[in-house]
Amino acid sequence: MTSLLASRILLVFPLLLTPLQGASTPPQPTQSVQQRELLDKLTGHWVLRGTIGKTQTTHDIDARWVLDKEYVELHEVSREKDAAGKPQYEAIVYFVWDPKVGEYACLWLDSTGLAVFPPAGVGHAKPERDKIAFVFKDPDGGGTRNTFSYDRTKDEWSSAIDNESKGGVLTPFARLRLTRR
Repeated sequence: MTSLLASRILLVFPLLLTPLQGASTPPQPTQSVQQRELLDKLTGHWVLRGTIGKTQTTHDIDARWVLDKEYVELHEVSREKDAAGKPQYEAIVYFVWDPKVGEYACLWLDSTGLAVFPPAGVGHAKPERDKIAFVFKDPDGGGTRNTFSYDRTKDEWSSAIDNESKGGVLTPFARLRLTRR
């Protein structure tokens, strides 16, 4: 009985090692995999430099996966200090890819003013290859657009923040570059 079982295993085993026809080309990544890979490019330690308003600034950023690699948490702290020695700006931001609706979402919490999770603090973005263009809507019909663009050759991000009026007119607010520390 044992030799019969062994001979059947020896006959089947080579079949398991033979690739199935058409299986030689690797499967293409799904959109969800591509979008999560783009978020993964955001993780790490960064220095943000550029202009916010009309003021030059430098911030330190640490971004990491949290909650079982479902969200990227970004912690941003300005190097500039206020009169009390505290950072002039600090933010904690959460990014997520939602495959059910096919878009990114972002929750932005910062030190510019206390609010109880206002809708203006939640942005949404449709997927693009190396760009995440978040739209944050204000209750009055205006809003903010924050477009993160990834440069694969330099392994850098840029961020263009524009304020949007009720009529849809965009006004530049910030132009920033994130480089690895």
